[in-house]
Amino acid sequence: MTDNETLLTKQAARESNARSYPRNLPHAIKEAKGVTVTDMDGTEYYDCLAGAGTLALGHNHPKVVEAMETVLAEDRPLHTLDITTPVKERFVDTLFGTLPDEFSDNARIQFCSPAGTDAIEAAIKLVKTATGNRSMLGFQGGYHGMTNGALSLMGNTDPKADVAGLMPNVHHLPYPYEYRCPFGVGGDRCHKLASQYVENTLDDPESGITDPAGMVVELVQGEGGAIPAADEWTREIRRMTRERDIPLIVDEIQTGLGRTGALYAFEHADIVPDAITLSKAVGGSLPLSVVVYDDSLDEWEPGAHAGTFRGNQLAMAAGIATIEHVVENNLHEHAERVGERLRGHLESTANAHDAVGDVRGRGLMLGVEMVDPSGEPDACGHYPVHSDLADAVRAACFERGLIVELGGRHSSVVRFLPPLIVSQNDVDEIGRIFDDAVEAAVESVRHGRSQEVLA
Repeated sequence: MTDNETLLTKQAARESNARSYPRNLPHAIKEAKGVTVTDMDGTEYYDCLAGAGTLALGHNHPKVVEAMETVLAEDRPLHTLDITTPVKERFVDTLFGTLPDEFSDNARIQFCSPAGTDAIEAAIKLVKTATGNRSMLGFQGGYHGMTNGALSLMGNTDPKADVAGLMPNVHHLPYPYEYRCPFGVGGDRCHKLASQYVENTLDDPESGITDPAGMVVELVQGEGGAIPAADEWTREIRRMTRERDIPLIVDEIQTGLGRTGALYAFEHADIVPDAITLSKAVGGSLPLSVVVYDDSLDEWEPGAHAGTFRGNQLAMAAGIATIEHVVENNLHEHAERVGERLRGHLESTANAHDAVGDVRGRGLMLGVEMVDPSGEPDACGHYPVHSDLADAVRAACFERGLIVELGGRHSSVVRFLPPLIVSQNDVDEIGRIFDDAVEAAVESVRHGRSQEVLA
């Protein structure tokens, strides 16, 4: 029987050097069900990566499997470009039914190529076409994908350092990262200064920024380190963009469909954006991405945007099943409750270890920032990030049957994105494993440093 090592060796010999997850989570998956996966050696793991948040209902949820089987059994088309079908129209009805009436009543939808980054590219083209402007506004710490325009909007400079010719006229604004406030103040003052900075920039004729075509923002930064924006800041951003006729695009690719404790992250602040990008959960674990936007932006000519796989019928069927199950079972509310329970476990670990600097996030989109208590505190009084410790925590979690990934500045944040169906008992066990892993990682790193000193 094939084992982990055999498949990992074949993968390393044939796949691109760009592969990432197998380097730090070295296993090959044999089976997956609910919130767990089992590898080729028979080891079971709690999956708190869950396809980077794609698997809202976990692995192989019976409702999703049944929906896909029905499409296959009835000889429905699997690929239709943008030709419509009953499945497609039902998907749109179902998706629009989850959005606030103020948004959905005037909404249009564009189906894109499969990945979330494709939805970002479409949204950029949409607002540039509608406004006739060329500048795009993003935020420090933002992540929107790896294609040209999306990569240009990214805050992290490493992935784009070797890529020439990225989209011009992109400007990055400070994000209200309260723990490591860009203004060195933290707390409520951080988001107030951040919004004042943005407004001043928009009104300053010497800002260097020509009239913006649009602003793209995550209301909980995911890859940036599970950083939630304060609701007051979000409302201020909506006010100033509306007053200046700047289309506001909210990237809901990872936050959408219940992950943050509301169906959509923008609902926490009670705003209505001009456009949202969706992928991951809305495809029910299969590739699907869309832009939903106010019809006032619909200035495209026929064929102005396309994509071969925008007609993925199997993903639409899986998406319908997922959306309906989330809504019918109030899984966004469940995510809020169990997210608070998991956060409580993470905060207990933080209270026991000064190497845990911050616990943050919303719903079931949580992050734990690892720090170096021997370092010099920053202007906010917080120790510097500790990437090696975060890496050791991830490895210790994996050894104990828990899959987590890293994000944030210098990959110092341990991130939790479990399926929305995770139970209270599951999060109790996840919290226990994490606590044990932090204890072991702290000792391991401390011992390693002691050995370095002795050497």
